[in-house]
Amino acid sequence: MTAEPTVHQEDTKSNSDPDSLPAEVYRQVHLKSEADKLLLILPKTPQKPVTEDWTQIIQDLKYCLSHHQGSWKAGTCVYLIAQNRLLDSRQLHNIGQIIASFKLKLSCIRTNRRQTAVAAATAGYSVEQEVSKVSLFSDTQSTQSLLAEPLYVKTTVRSGVAIRHPGTVIIQGDINPGGEVIADGDIIIWGCLRGIAHAGARGNQECCIMALRMQPTQLRIGELVARAPSVAPEVIEPEIAYISSEGIRLKSAFNFNKTHVFQQKKQGWQAKT
Repeated sequence: MTAEPTVHQEDTKSNSDPDSLPAEVYRQVHLKSEADKLLLILPKTPQKPVTEDWTQIIQDLKYCLSHHQGSWKAGTCVYLIAQNRLLDSRQLHNIGQIIASFKLKLSCIRTNRRQTAVAAATAGYSVEQEVSKVSLFSDTQSTQSLLAEPLYVKTTVRSGVAIRHPGTVIIQGDINPGGEVIADGDIIIWGCLRGIAHAGARGNQECCIMALRMQPTQLRIGELVARAPSVAPEVIEPEIAYISSEGIRLKSAFNFNKTHVFQQKKQGWQAKT
Protein backbone atom coordinates (compact mmCIF):
# COMPACT_ATOMS: atom_id res chain seq x y z
CA MET A 1 0.00 0.00 0.00
CA THR A 2 1.52 3.31 -1.06
CA ALA A 3 1.45 6.36 1.15
CA GLU A 4 -0.56 9.37 -0.02
CA PRO A 5 1.53 12.38 -1.02
CA THR A 6 1.82 15.17 1.48
CA VAL A 7 -0.01 18.31 0.36
CA HIS A 8 -0.56 21.62 2.08
CA GLN A 9 -2.67 24.70 1.46
CA GLU A 10 -2.06 27.93 3.29
CA ASP A 11 -3.36 31.47 3.14
CA THR A 12 -0.54 33.97 2.97
CA LYS A 13 -0.09 37.70 2.62
CA SER A 14 3.66 37.53 3.07
CA ASN A 15 6.53 36.62 0.79
CA SER A 16 5.55 33.73 -1.52
CA ASP A 17 9.16 32.72 -2.15
CA PRO A 18 9.45 28.97 -1.40
CA ASP A 19 13.04 29.50 -0.19
CA SER A 20 11.76 31.60 2.72
CA LEU A 21 9.87 28.62 4.18
CA PRO A 22 11.06 25.26 5.58
CA ALA A 23 12.46 23.07 2.82
CA GLU A 24 10.70 19.92 4.08
CA VAL A 25 7.32 21.44 3.22
CA TYR A 26 8.22 21.35 -0.47
CA ARG A 27 8.99 17.67 -0.90
CA GLN A 28 5.71 17.35 -2.80
CA VAL A 29 3.41 19.63 -4.77
CA HIS A 30 2.37 22.50 -2.56
CA LEU A 31 -0.73 24.71 -2.90
CA LYS A 32 -1.08 28.17 -1.40
CA SER A 33 -3.62 30.94 -1.79
CA GLU A 34 -2.41 34.51 -2.25
CA ALA A 35 -4.92 37.33 -2.66
CA ASP A 36 -7.12 36.37 -5.61
CA LYS A 37 -4.82 33.69 -7.06
CA LEU A 38 -3.40 30.29 -6.23
CA LEU A 39 0.29 29.41 -6.11
CA LEU A 40 1.04 25.87 -7.22
CA ILE A 41 4.59 25.09 -6.13
CA LEU A 42 6.51 22.20 -7.66
CA PRO A 43 9.35 20.58 -5.71
CA LYS A 44 12.88 21.38 -6.81
CA THR A 45 14.59 18.98 -9.18
CA PRO A 46 16.49 16.36 -7.16
CA GLN A 47 20.28 16.44 -7.43
CA LYS A 48 20.31 12.82 -8.57
CA PRO A 49 18.08 12.20 -11.62
CA VAL A 50 15.04 10.04 -10.84
CA THR A 51 13.26 8.27 -13.70
CA GLU A 52 9.88 8.34 -11.98
CA ASP A 53 10.17 11.98 -10.88
CA TRP A 54 7.87 13.51 -13.53
CA THR A 55 5.27 10.75 -13.16
CA GLN A 56 5.27 11.35 -9.40
CA ILE A 57 4.87 15.11 -9.93
CA ILE A 58 1.77 14.57 -12.10
CA GLN A 59 0.26 12.18 -9.56
CA ASP A 60 0.93 14.61 -6.71
CA LEU A 61 -0.50 17.48 -8.75
CA LYS A 62 -3.77 15.64 -9.39
CA TYR A 63 -4.05 14.56 -5.78
CA CYS A 64 -3.29 18.04 -4.48
CA LEU A 65 -5.98 19.68 -6.61
CA SER A 66 -8.61 17.00 -5.98
CA HIS A 67 -7.91 17.12 -2.21
CA HIS A 68 -8.63 20.87 -2.11
CA GLN A 69 -11.32 20.96 -4.78
CA GLY A 70 -14.14 23.31 -3.86
CA SER A 71 -11.93 25.74 -1.93
CA TRP A 72 -11.66 28.14 -4.88
CA LYS A 73 -13.93 29.92 -7.34
CA ALA A 74 -14.16 28.65 -10.89
CA GLY A 75 -11.77 30.52 -13.17
CA THR A 76 -9.28 31.39 -10.43
CA CYS A 77 -5.83 32.15 -11.84
CA VAL A 78 -2.95 29.82 -10.98
CA TYR A 79 0.71 30.81 -10.80
CA LEU A 80 2.96 27.80 -11.31
CA ILE A 81 6.12 28.12 -9.21
CA ALA A 82 8.48 25.87 -11.15
CA GLN A 83 11.62 26.84 -9.18
CA ASN A 84 14.69 25.15 -10.77
CA ARG A 85 12.66 22.52 -12.60
CA LEU A 86 13.26 22.30 -16.35
CA LEU A 87 9.90 22.10 -18.15
CA ASP A 88 9.26 21.88 -21.88
CA SER A 89 6.16 22.94 -23.81
CA ARG A 90 4.68 19.43 -23.66
CA GLN A 91 4.95 19.29 -19.87
CA LEU A 92 3.53 22.78 -19.46
CA HIS A 93 0.62 21.85 -21.72
CA ASN A 94 0.03 18.73 -19.62
CA ILE A 95 0.01 20.76 -16.40
CA GLY A 96 -2.30 23.35 -17.98
CA GLN A 97 -4.78 20.67 -19.00
CA ILE A 98 -4.84 19.17 -15.51
CA ILE A 99 -5.37 22.59 -13.92
CA ALA A 100 -8.14 23.39 -16.43
CA SER A 101 -9.93 20.14 -15.56
CA PHE A 102 -10.41 21.58 -12.05
CA LYS A 103 -11.93 24.78 -13.49
CA LEU A 104 -8.78 26.78 -12.84
CA LYS A 105 -6.70 28.85 -15.26
CA LEU A 106 -2.92 28.54 -15.53
CA SER A 107 -1.87 32.13 -16.23
CA CYS A 108 1.75 32.59 -15.16
CA ILE A 109 4.95 30.58 -14.79
CA ARG A 110 7.59 31.61 -12.26
CA THR A 111 10.96 29.98 -12.89
CA ASN A 112 14.69 30.48 -12.54
CA ARG A 113 15.42 28.37 -15.61
CA ARG A 114 15.78 30.27 -18.88
CA GLN A 115 14.69 27.27 -20.97
CA THR A 116 11.47 26.97 -18.97
CA ALA A 117 10.82 30.71 -19.37
CA VAL A 118 11.22 30.43 -23.15
CA ALA A 119 8.91 27.41 -23.34
CA ALA A 120 6.27 29.16 -21.21
CA ALA A 121 6.36 32.42 -23.19
CA THR A 122 6.19 30.54 -26.49
CA ALA A 123 3.17 28.64 -25.17
CA GLY A 124 1.42 31.96 -24.46
CA TYR A 125 1.75 32.09 -20.66
CA SER A 126 2.90 35.07 -18.64
CA VAL A 127 6.44 34.54 -17.36
CA GLU A 128 8.35 35.74 -14.31
CA GLN A 129 11.95 34.60 -14.41
CA GLU A 130 13.85 34.81 -11.16
CA VAL A 131 17.58 34.73 -10.44
CA SER A 132 19.49 32.97 -7.71
CA LYS A 133 19.81 35.07 -4.59
CA VAL A 134 23.13 36.89 -4.41
CA SER A 135 24.60 39.75 -2.44
CA LEU A 136 23.15 43.12 -3.36
CA PHE A 137 25.31 46.15 -4.15
CA SER A 138 24.38 49.79 -4.06
CA ASP A 139 26.31 51.02 -7.08
CA THR A 140 24.88 50.88 -10.60
CA GLN A 141 27.83 49.08 -12.13
CA SER A 142 27.60 46.20 -9.66
CA THR A 143 23.84 45.97 -10.16
CA GLN A 144 24.28 45.70 -13.93
CA SER A 145 26.75 42.82 -13.48
CA LEU A 146 24.02 40.84 -11.74
CA LEU A 147 21.79 40.75 -14.81
CA ALA A 148 20.75 37.31 -15.99
CA GLU A 149 21.61 36.04 -19.46
CA PRO A 150 19.41 37.50 -22.22
CA LEU A 151 16.03 35.87 -22.75
CA TYR A 152 15.32 35.18 -26.43
CA VAL A 153 11.69 34.41 -27.32
CA LYS A 154 10.20 33.77 -30.74
CA THR A 155 6.51 34.53 -30.21
CA THR A 156 3.82 37.20 -30.27
CA VAL A 157 3.06 38.62 -26.82
CA ARG A 158 -0.72 38.77 -26.78
CA SER A 159 -3.08 40.80 -24.61
CA GLY A 160 -3.02 39.72 -20.98
CA VAL A 161 0.44 38.14 -21.24
CA ALA A 162 3.38 39.60 -19.31
CA ILE A 163 7.03 38.58 -19.57
CA ARG A 164 9.34 39.53 -16.69
CA HIS A 165 13.06 38.80 -16.87
CA PRO A 166 16.05 39.93 -14.74
CA GLY A 167 18.16 40.69 -17.81
CA THR A 168 17.77 41.75 -21.44
CA VAL A 169 14.73 40.48 -23.39
CA ILE A 170 14.84 39.88 -27.15
CA ILE A 171 11.53 39.11 -28.84
CA GLN A 172 11.14 38.00 -32.43
CA GLY A 173 7.51 38.94 -32.90
CA ASP A 174 5.03 41.65 -31.96
CA ILE A 175 3.83 42.90 -28.59
CA ASN A 176 0.10 43.43 -28.96
CA PRO A 177 -1.95 46.00 -27.02
CA GLY A 178 -2.46 44.61 -23.53
CA GLY A 179 0.82 42.68 -23.71
CA GLU A 180 3.70 43.66 -21.44
CA VAL A 181 7.45 43.06 -21.27
CA ILE A 182 9.43 44.02 -18.16
CA ALA A 183 13.21 43.61 -18.17
CA ASP A 184 16.01 44.61 -15.82
CA GLY A 185 18.14 45.10 -18.95
CA ASP A 186 17.34 46.27 -22.49
CA ILE A 187 14.31 45.29 -24.57
CA ILE A 188 14.79 44.50 -28.26
CA ILE A 189 11.72 43.74 -30.36
CA TRP A 190 12.08 42.40 -33.89
CA GLY A 191 8.51 43.37 -34.65
CA CYS A 192 5.91 45.98 -33.71
CA LEU A 193 5.62 47.29 -30.16
CA ARG A 194 1.99 48.14 -29.46
CA GLY A 195 1.84 47.17 -25.79
CA ILE A 196 3.86 48.16 -22.71
CA ALA A 197 7.64 47.89 -22.45
CA HIS A 198 9.62 48.59 -19.27
CA ALA A 199 13.42 48.40 -19.53
CA GLY A 200 15.84 48.93 -16.65
CA ALA A 201 13.10 47.88 -14.25
CA ARG A 202 15.49 47.98 -11.27
CA GLY A 203 16.32 51.62 -11.96
CA ASN A 204 19.03 51.33 -14.62
CA GLN A 205 18.61 54.47 -16.74
CA GLU A 206 21.22 53.36 -19.26
CA CYS A 207 18.84 50.71 -20.64
CA CYS A 208 17.03 51.21 -23.94
CA ILE A 209 14.01 49.89 -25.83
CA MET A 210 14.33 49.16 -29.54
CA ALA A 211 11.62 48.03 -31.94
CA LEU A 212 11.28 47.74 -35.69
CA ARG A 213 8.07 49.72 -35.33
CA MET A 214 7.15 51.85 -32.32
CA GLN A 215 3.45 52.18 -31.51
CA PRO A 216 3.58 51.59 -27.74
CA THR A 217 0.78 51.99 -25.26
CA GLN A 218 3.41 53.01 -22.73
CA LEU A 219 7.21 53.16 -22.46
CA ARG A 220 9.11 52.91 -19.19
CA ILE A 221 12.84 53.12 -18.59
CA GLY A 222 14.04 53.04 -15.00
CA GLU A 223 11.71 55.33 -13.06
CA LEU A 224 10.55 57.36 -16.07
CA VAL A 225 7.31 56.85 -17.98
CA ALA A 226 6.28 58.07 -21.44
CA ARG A 227 3.61 57.49 -24.04
CA ALA A 228 3.95 57.24 -27.80
CA PRO A 229 3.87 60.51 -29.77
CA SER A 230 0.38 61.53 -30.89
CA VAL A 231 1.68 62.14 -34.40
CA ALA A 232 2.93 59.12 -36.36
CA PRO A 233 6.40 59.44 -37.90
CA GLU A 234 6.57 60.22 -41.62
CA VAL A 235 9.03 57.40 -42.20
CA ILE A 236 8.55 53.98 -40.60
CA GLU A 237 11.93 52.71 -39.44
CA PRO A 238 13.48 50.96 -36.42
CA GLU A 239 13.47 53.31 -33.44
CA ILE A 240 15.09 53.32 -30.05
CA ALA A 241 13.73 54.79 -26.81
CA TYR A 242 16.32 56.12 -24.37
CA ILE A 243 16.70 58.53 -21.47
CA SER A 244 18.13 61.98 -22.15
CA SER A 245 18.29 65.12 -20.04
CA GLU A 246 14.77 65.87 -21.28
CA GLY A 247 13.28 62.50 -20.32
CA ILE A 248 12.47 59.54 -22.55
CA ARG A 249 13.09 60.28 -26.23
CA LEU A 250 12.65 58.36 -29.50
CA LYS A 251 15.25 58.33 -32.24
CA SER A 252 16.19 56.31 -35.29
CA ALA A 253 18.01 53.19 -34.14
CA PHE A 254 20.46 53.42 -37.03
CA ASN A 255 24.01 53.84 -35.64
CA PHE A 256 22.64 54.99 -32.26
CA ASN A 257 25.56 53.54 -30.28
CA LYS A 258 28.01 55.28 -32.60
CA THR A 259 26.39 58.69 -32.36
CA HIS A 260 25.38 58.70 -28.67
CA VAL A 261 27.11 58.04 -25.37
CA PHE A 262 25.70 57.50 -21.88
CA GLN A 263 26.80 60.10 -19.33
CA GLN A 264 26.88 58.61 -15.81
CA LYS A 265 26.95 62.02 -14.10
CA LYS A 266 23.86 63.21 -15.96
CA GLN A 267 22.24 59.75 -15.95
CA GLY A 268 21.23 60.04 -19.58
CA TRP A 269 22.31 59.58 -23.20
CA GLN A 270 23.81 62.48 -25.12
CA ALA A 271 24.85 62.98 -28.72
CA LYS A 272 28.58 62.76 -29.26
CA THR A 273 30.23 66.05 -30.12
